[in-house]
Amino acid sequence: VQLQASGGGLVQAGGSLRLSCAASGRTGRTVSNNAMGWFRQAPGAEREFVAGISWNGGNTYYPDSMKGRFTISRDSAKNMVYLQINTLSPKDTAIYYCVADRNPMVITPTPAYWGQGTLVTVSS
Repeated sequence: VQLQASGGGLVQAGGSLRLSCAASGRTGRTVSNNAMGWFRQAPGAEREFVAGISWNGGNTYYPDSMKGRFTISRDSAKNMVYLQINTLSPKDTAIYYCVADRNPMVITPTPAYWGQGTLVTVSS
């Protein structure tokens, strides 16, 4: 499974971004049975979990620190997952990674598949 994240860029504080992640695989492999999610890593910081969504989109979950401004969604027919980020602040500056897990319901601490990341830079 290959994951290609996009949608990052430079944005002013208070703005919004929508990150996208396209999943693809050989021989028609899809992620329709996989939980998907997003992590991020800020400069000099540990990688942290941002959001997760179950295989059918029926369950979404966020760490307490991410609740309210982040919304994850997916379009399984298109093998896409999205992350809407509102009211961005400089603290959101990070590389955002799309992930897929072998678990269909939750993102485990060590997801099986990682994308290359997309950089989000928030200016004050």
